[in-house]
Amino acid sequence: MRVGLYPGTFDPVTNGHMDIIRRGCSLVDRLVIGVAINRDKGPLFTLEERVAMIEAECGAIARETGTEIVAHPFDNLLIDCARDVGAGVIIRGLRAVADFEYEFQMVGMNRSLDNSIETVFLMADAKNQAIASKLVKEIARLGGDVTKFVPSAVKAALTDRLT
Repeated sequence: MRVGLYPGTFDPVTNGHMDIIRRGCSLVDRLVIGVAINRDKGPLFTLEERVAMIEAECGAIARETGTEIVAHPFDNLLIDCARDVGAGVIIRGLRAVADFEYEFQMVGMNRSLDNSIETVFLMADAKNQAIASKLVKEIARLGGDVTKFVPSAVKAALTDRLT
């Protein structure tokens, strides 16, 4: 069984994330969505809320693609999380050149820690390249419309949390 790990904070999960999840399913039989606890970022949503959003949004994709998708909270090293879930590949999304520099460093460090786990980059679809959770939260916080950036249930959660 090919197992992939797609890590992130997903605070909140965006249409960009969903695009990478959908496309990542074509590469693996089981896709683990690693939800980083990352207390340093001060997430808007709790870990439980972020996991629930991912589970709710991924059900249809799992049925459609035949890929098992599971949400897995983690607060250890990414490479250790990959080992814990039996992932042979880490899936990362790239939006722009700025993402590449950071991701390039991460791959180098992860390869030094365990060179048996590959990293695969998926370029964000053109319509999703500008989407970042941080910007989505800021737009929502200032009363802007985030319909184009997040699934409808996530939009409702943002509205509830910020109003």
